[in-house]
Amino acid sequence: MVSDLTGMEVANASLLDEGTAAAEAMSLFFRQNKRRKLFLSHLLHPQTVSVVQTRADSQGLTVAVGDVLRADFSSRDVAGVLVQYPDTEGTVTDFSVMVEHAHENGTLVCFATDLLALTVLRPPSEFDADVAVGSSQRFGVPLGYGGPHAGFFACRQSLVRLMPGRMIGVTRDASGRDAYRLALQTREQHIRRDKATSNICTAQALLANMAAMYAVYHGPHALKDIATRVHNAALLLVQGVRECGNTVNNPMFFDTVKISPSMDQGEIQHRARQKQINLRLFLDGTVGVSLDETVSEQDVEDLLWIFGSRSSLDEVLILALLT
Repeated sequence: MVSDLTGMEVANASLLDEGTAAAEAMSLFFRQNKRRKLFLSHLLHPQTVSVVQTRADSQGLTVAVGDVLRADFSSRDVAGVLVQYPDTEGTVTDFSVMVEHAHENGTLVCFATDLLALTVLRPPSEFDADVAVGSSQRFGVPLGYGGPHAGFFACRQSLVRLMPGRMIGVTRDASGRDAYRLALQTREQHIRRDKATSNICTAQALLANMAAMYAVYHGPHALKDIATRVHNAALLLVQGVRECGNTVNNPMFFDTVKISPSMDQGEIQHRARQKQINLRLFLDGTVGVSLDETVSEQDVEDLLWIFGSRSSLDEVLILALLT
């Protein structure tokens, strides 16, 4: 499932979460080219940046955070780059030129991404990414107040022996039937510590199986339908907030938008509490809104009221977008 959606050649049997998966990717980059500098997009999820910085400190690696589209890798001392796709503010960015520039200078690239978004967006492989990581939470796993959720990790075949965790392969049993087995186990529990690529013991395998079966149950066409409905709900929200004087800051988005409200952020927060809706409040006064597959017509109407709309949604438009 992960290989299919990311377009990468191989995926492991899950990791702990997106943040630690991103940190493992940065460690893989260091093992591959022995460079001690990492470059993180300033539009990564904040928790991912924190986890990577913590891991880098323990390994003696240097971390820079900035605009990857303006980064210069010609010094050839950057091990790897980590980008968010779509980013933490919801924008979908074309990283093709950046990836090409990075590879020309021996720098590897990791995409932290969203599986549902990849059912309708270009996969990381089409950008020539080296690694793709993320969380499989939205494939049938409850939010659970922040976890647990299975992280995923996929990469090129050429990097498989540097990949953390466990890889499942196909073999045949004594009766000649197809069987699955642990093919590569580059963990310090199984091989010499100095040769290990990770010490991953538990990897949220039960939750990974739940996410996989969610995909199997729905199938590729239904997953794309779910993603399309989520995106249509976001389009409906964007149209409504613009009509009542707000500005949407994302040129291209999937399910998350960043809004510059026409009213004070404090008033937006007060209205959101009345509707029991949790919004993301940025320090610059803007507001982030993220939708998922559970969003309803009433949810969108409540959000539009929060941002100052006094009219109801157009029923024809609702039927076209949310059914």
